Amino acid sequence: MVRRAGNLANFEDFDESSVRTRPNRRGSRPRTKERPSYTNAVTARVVGVDRGRWRTIANEGAENERPVTAMRARALARTPIVPGDLVRLTGDTSGRTDTIARIVEVEDRTSFLRRSADDDDASERPLVANADTLVMVTALAHPEPRGGMIDRCLVAAYVAGITPLLCLTKADLADPHGFLKKYAPLGVEHVTTHMNSDGTIAGIEALRERLSGHLSVLVGHSGVGKSTLINALVPGTERATGHVNAVTGRGRHTSSSALALRLPEGNGWVIDTPGVRSFGLGHVSPEELESAFEDLAPLMEECPRGCTHASADEGCALDALVADGHAGSAGPARLASFRRLNDTLRTNDPWAL
Repeated sequence: MVRRAGNLANFEDFDESSVRTRPNRRGSRPRTKERPSYTNAVTARVVGVDRGRWRTIANEGAENERPVTAMRARALARTPIVPGDLVRLTGDTSGRTDTIARIVEVEDRTSFLRRSADDDDASERPLVANADTLVMVTALAHPEPRGGMIDRCLVAAYVAGITPLLCLTKADLADPHGFLKKYAPLGVEHVTTHMNSDGTIAGIEALRERLSGHLSVLVGHSGVGKSTLINALVPGTERATGHVNAVTGRGRHTSSSALALRLPEGNGWVIDTPGVRSFGLGHVSPEELESAFEDLAPLMEECPRGCTHASADEGCALDALVADGHAGSAGPARLASFRRLNDTLRTNDPWAL
């Protein structure tokens, strides 16, 4: 008992200075919150991603422009880096064979196109960055056009601040006017194309002129002709083309990853994306869609609390306000278009395209 009492007395003599610490096995350099400046980093545009390596074009437009392969710095492990991104590179940026640089920064984006796997899944699947034009490619026949896909792309484009462009292929097989009437109130631009007997594409020059000077992304179902358009827009690309299944009416995936390609004479970029069979909008809120309709958004403030503005919402005040002319002469058609997109956003069925 006496010995224990003596031991307790010794413990009372300890203080903070008596605590011994183990040496840091990884070195004794103290941590700092200061981030490196990377003042000598090189700016590059991401054009493709392949198995953990990013293909970039360094010093785009300059005399010393060159392709550079890069890996992502550990600090950016959770940052998605996609075609169209402007990044900063350090390390070996010479572009020589068997060299690799490091992506240390991602510059601010002007736009960021995303989709989700399902409408009830908010996990985002980033597609492209900094695009200013979204080309929604759909065939007028074989396979039959599916308006649900176009509507979903429109929602994603409006929310991302990207101008939509409707490209209707195989226009020699069906009249496009009936399909276009559905999107006329939204003011969506369109071009039509079809294959000539000599293998050339009618309408490709109009499409090339519209995309000139822009960074555009092509999105659409498999089998609608995206890769065929890319091969015509950028000769020598040789993107694989597929065929439509005669039984299911669906195309087979031919592009496995997004790829940015420069238009002839360096006059803009087009990004080809893999064909999709679903376009989830789980990352988009109804409020974001409402704000995209600037002519209708002020009228929505007159609706009762909790109004969804959906077709089935009998308490919505938009019907009476639009009928009274508060949204202009195009109001009824604009409201019908908004309701179609709004219903699409709330459907929770990205496969019903």
